[in-house]
Amino acid sequence: MSRPAGAAWLAATFAATAAIAGCSQGAASAAIPVLGRPAGDFAHGTGWGKVRPSEIFNGGDPTGLVTRIRWSGWGAGSITGTGISDWPYPSVAAGKQEPVKIVAFNLGICAGKLMYKAVEWYFPQHGQAFKANQYENVCAGRYVGR
Repeated sequence: MSRPAGAAWLAATFAATAAIAGCSQGAASAAIPVLGRPAGDFAHGTGWGKVRPSEIFNGGDPTGLVTRIRWSGWGAGSITGTGISDWPYPSVAAGKQEPVKIVAFNLGICAGKLMYKAVEWYFPQHGQAFKANQYENVCAGRYVGR
């Protein structure tokens, strides 16, 4: 066997082995991220660990529930969506359901899965804006910056 043929055979064998093992570049790039995971403060919530959940709930009071979520750009490094949540003014008890903007970001690996590790929602109609330093760490299951 000549050197070029041997190199070609070795390359073909390596590519086939990688494909069978699921290690090909195509397999890695086909991973679809999930939104966090049920952990820590959010262990008893809903929607965590799902792809494009239409509802998330962190397991606390009504302000931790977002329903009718519509996501845009799922799979990008940072994504946005719209939904409905409880506007808690003048109090949580007197709150009412209003539209919210939701942002999922910090795409990376957590517990061996590709996921958005941070999420936050806000009410722009009430002057609120996204703050990247105040969010729910949905990988570790804790609040950040509050």
